[in-house]
Amino acid sequence: MDIKILMDQIKQHPDYHKAGMILCHNGVVRATSREGEKVTGLEIVVDHKRLNQILMEQKKKPGIIDILIHINEGETLAVGDDVMFLVVAGDIRENVIQTLTDTLNMVKAEVTSKTQYFAER
Repeated sequence: MDIKILMDQIKQHPDYHKAGMILCHNGVVRATSREGEKVTGLEIVVDHKRLNQILMEQKKKPGIIDILIHINEGETLAVGDDVMFLVVAGDIRENVIQTLTDTLNMVKAEVTSKTQYFAER
């Protein structure tokens, strides 16, 4: 997984000349859970059908040129590994920031499920 590939891909969009901002999110595996437990690994499962629906909806928002996402699923990730890249290109800051935030929140709530592995308790 490489964010530069997504950046290069978004710059090839036919409407890229309308972009005033590209915003990227890079989620990584944290060393501790939200509850403070030591994490040793993480696995992600993706609902691809719902992901595609969300992306189609979000790309229709005003000023949005394109949205690309890559979620690292199918393997156990270690602390510090990249989990997800989300790239949003659009016209102005307000449109891009809001769309990235909304898309990320929907993906986390409706698309991905995770299994965290913990150190011996």
